[in-house]
Amino acid sequence: MKGVKSGLWDSLPIVAGYLPIAFAFGVAAVQAGLTPGLATLISGIVFAGGSQFVLVSLLAAGGTVLTVAPTVLLMNARHLLYGRPIADLLGTGKRSVSPVLLAFGMTDEVFATVVSRMEGIAADDREHWYVGLQLGAYLSWVAGTILGATIGAEVLVRFPALGDGLSFVLPAFFFALLLSMKGRVLCSPTIVGALATAGLLLCIPAAVAIPLGIAAGAIAGCWSRRGK
Repeated sequence: MKGVKSGLWDSLPIVAGYLPIAFAFGVAAVQAGLTPGLATLISGIVFAGGSQFVLVSLLAAGGTVLTVAPTVLLMNARHLLYGRPIADLLGTGKRSVSPVLLAFGMTDEVFATVVSRMEGIAADDREHWYVGLQLGAYLSWVAGTILGATIGAEVLVRFPALGDGLSFVLPAFFFALLLSMKGRVLCSPTIVGALATAGLLLCIPAAVAIPLGIAAGAIAGCWSRRGK
């Protein structure tokens, strides 16, 4: 339990970022015609940040399961690249938590926090710390969605400027996490990934451009490590 409590404590920066983003998602989902219950169910099952906004937009535009599901899966394919680094940090010992649950709670922000902090966690506490970190992120995301879906419209009517600021929370939050990783982030893969994504966004949809840009950064990272 000590490791879980420590992970929950370390999840507080993620919680602070997730609450307004999930609040914005709850508002967007209801405005798109979804019920508060369905919006909450999506956050509880999908738990995929930006992909949920895409999902709601596609549903609102009349998209079907055959078009929405592949798009969301493609956007989240980048998470496949996160598994190996996290597994290496967790070690090869016996797992007390199902790998499926460990994978479910993985997000960009959780991954960034793991890379920057897990090496400082005792080996025996790492799995439980990781569970606590994911739990804090997950609960805050679901809670933010509930608030946005139930009272979000009324809040935005009273404070209209808040709606403009919510759209910038997600990119600003992730950029802050990227900076907090400092020397653990390789410069060249980051630059390659950013430039590739920016270039691809000029000619193809974001759902395809982002995974391809991430893949380009990953390839650059493998290449740079190979040369050392």
